Amino acid sequence: MPKLPILMYHAVTTKVSESIGLTIATENLEAQFRYLKENGYTSLHFGDLQQMKSPSDFPEKAVIITFDDVYVNQLELAYPLLQKYGLKACFYIPFQYVDGVDEWNTGKIKLMSVDQLKSMDEATIELGLHSFSHKKYDELSEATINEDFEKCKAFIVENQLNVSNVLAYPYGKYPRKNPAQQTFFETLHKHKVAFGLRIGNRVNKYPFKNNYEVQRLDIKGEDSLKKFKSKLRRGKSFFSNTKSLRNNR
Repeated sequence: MPKLPILMYHAVTTKVSESIGLTIATENLEAQFRYLKENGYTSLHFGDLQQMKSPSDFPEKAVIITFDDVYVNQLELAYPLLQKYGLKACFYIPFQYVDGVDEWNTGKIKLMSVDQLKSMDEATIELGLHSFSHKKYDELSEATINEDFEKCKAFIVENQLNVSNVLAYPYGKYPRKNPAQQTFFETLHKHKVAFGLRIGNRVNKYPFKNNYEVQRLDIKGEDSLKKFKSKLRRGKSFFSNTKSLRNNR
């Protein structure tokens, strides 16, 4: 089974001093994109996976690049880098906050408008779902989750957006135990969600074991290029365990 690392990013900044946690500096981001390009990685959209007819269609070295929250800084700073290096990415939208700010977080970072979302080349950017209200699914009732999906659909139709049927779970949270988990997955299926993205920090094998528990690698702003390479190949847990063993010698 081929490996499929899925990278997860959030905010982007021009200042190296601010490159920490969920914010990454363009200098670091460009180094990572350059590495992917120079080392023969093929970036995919989830739509590409859905169109593959056989395992032979899968690239030798594949990666999926994802950005949550559709911040304006992603449009201004990440999008040009993606185009520069000929890479694709998936941007996940919390629809309630489009053309507003990140009220669930700092309340200061501006999100793209509908026009800005439409301005990006669909060959480069695949838009996807990040819920309507950016709340943790494991804290919501089935009725509330269904209502959230209906609000997403209404926004998409009203604004004539082309949005894929891929859902990035806010905070990576979703019910982990049955019967709540089974009910949640049934709800996703009812709303025709093809893939649900958690965090997990492991490299996937494709086809996925469970399309609703697809794992992403949390790329931090302070990650060195060496650490990025290790996450890309083996996942976060491998790097952490190796470092821990080395420190305990």
